[in-house]
Amino acid sequence: MNTPQADLYPSRQKDQPSWQERLDPVVYRTDLANAPISPEQIERFERDGYLVIPHLFSAEEVTLFRDELERMRQDPAVAESGKTIKEPGSGAIRSVFAIHKDNALFARVAADQRIAAIASFILGGDVYVHQSRMNFKPGFTGKEFYWHSDFETWHVEDGLPRMRTLSCSILLTDNEPHNGPLMLIPGSHRHFIHCVGATPENHYEKSLRKQEFGVPDNDSLTQLAERYGIDTATGPAGSVVFFDCNTMHGSNSNITPSARSNLFYVYNHVDNAARAPYCGLAPRPGFVAEREDFTPLQIRKQQYL
Repeated sequence: MNTPQADLYPSRQKDQPSWQERLDPVVYRTDLANAPISPEQIERFERDGYLVIPHLFSAEEVTLFRDELERMRQDPAVAESGKTIKEPGSGAIRSVFAIHKDNALFARVAADQRIAAIASFILGGDVYVHQSRMNFKPGFTGKEFYWHSDFETWHVEDGLPRMRTLSCSILLTDNEPHNGPLMLIPGSHRHFIHCVGATPENHYEKSLRKQEFGVPDNDSLTQLAERYGIDTATGPAGSVVFFDCNTMHGSNSNITPSARSNLFYVYNHVDNAARAPYCGLAPRPGFVAEREDFTPLQIRKQQYL
């Protein structure tokens, strides 16, 4: 395991929350004319901490991905793999992790240049997949997920030293305002919230279903929302949402008949690979946070049909 670096973003160490300004760039490359998307889109990501690109994948590709997702969801071996997170109460499958390792199709999607090249440009070089999963939010019973910054957890519990990581969500169903879409606070990525409460042992076992440690305090959330407002990441199936690792986000429960599902990839720069967790506890398991293979992705065009 790598030697810990200085903790530039301490959290869960004091009994009162506090703020600090971000120390790292949001976009690591400045040659916007060479970006795989428009300079305006890169600038929007840098300003807001997230970007929605509609129709990045075709309807036929979405159908292929969704069929494979449903096959995996019905597979008893997947359900019992130890890499599956279930809804509190109902026991319905909520997430299946490590899809870029355990599924050939979704491994190809991880390296698809339509998404991975954007991540590589924003993060400024070679990237690997820190985490991947497929997510389900069923109709009527899909539970909420509370406000949080992913980086706070990835830093404290996984040992990612700097903010050089982003998430990519491929929408496999229409995300509408009424069916519990991703909510984000634009501009929140510029501020790191020091959370309170010591990290429990094996925190991931509960936090992946309902996070209670590493969540911001109500006053900080109120200040962020009053300063920046709250957006929803809506769009038709085949759209992709990119968001910075420190963007404050969450989602409401889904009490409508319209289920939601997505493929989710976390890209991290190879120079920002996981080190010893800053909480001093044992790291989360490899299927949640990559700790061994930091080989750069071989990004290329993918033909699925």
